Amino acid sequence: MADVFKEKALAGKVAFVAGASSGINLGIAQHFARAGARIALISRSHEKITAAAKTISDEGFEAIGMAADVRDFNSVDQAMAAAQTQIGNFDIVISGAAGNFVAPALGMSSNGFKTVVDIDLIGTFNVLRASFQYLNRPGASLISITAPQAVNPSLFQAHVCAAKAGINMLTKCLAMEWGPAGVRVNAISPGPIADTEGMARLAPTPEMEKAIKSRIAMRDYGTKTDIADTALFLSTDNAKYITGTIVDCDGGSKLGDAGGDALGEFRK
Repeated sequence: MADVFKEKALAGKVAFVAGASSGINLGIAQHFARAGARIALISRSHEKITAAAKTISDEGFEAIGMAADVRDFNSVDQAMAAAQTQIGNFDIVISGAAGNFVAPALGMSSNGFKTVVDIDLIGTFNVLRASFQYLNRPGASLISITAPQAVNPSLFQAHVCAAKAGINMLTKCLAMEWGPAGVRVNAISPGPIADTEGMARLAPTPEMEKAIKSRIAMRDYGTKTDIADTALFLSTDNAKYITGTIVDCDGGSKLGDAGGDALGEFRK
């Protein structure tokens, strides 16, 4: 944990994390638990979310895992009601459930497109909307996980680009609506993150990984801890006047670099 954060920065806080069976969202949940928060996690698979919660409780922290489908508002609401009963009102909500696959638009069915929109965009709305009645207000922090595809058109990612763009605008709209209640709403846009299912799918070969890294200003993938630290900052009073913001944690991925490493000689 970076030195900028005081020890147990989230002591006494409750965090609800959606899509937390693995990857970035589980990393955030683990990070928050180490910072002192009590954690509730949801994912569709009961087996996976139970195992995820156990990774936190095995470290001596309080965590509960429940199966819920973010595409179903009632499913999310019921899980939140149960979590609130067990560990209290939420100070922090992370909405990170996501789906992705690589496909050209002409090779994608309407159902395939809808599946990603339902998980990413509708799921984010369901999590944030359902959470409002369970929040500690004022002072609650809501954070969605978006992606560079929200603003960068990408080949074979029309479904993801559309869904993530919706998340960005939803973030800003809810920040305007809920600001008077003392609720902050932000989003984090991770760049390529190492050791995640998403990058394994988008860059399955060393050659593809090298090509992606050549277009990142910092020439490397980020880590799950990079994203968790960003989420931790947004969840503390250090960020109490930040809302409606999309925070890029991407190593400069969105800056673009048409030459890539082909222009390396000019860098020397």
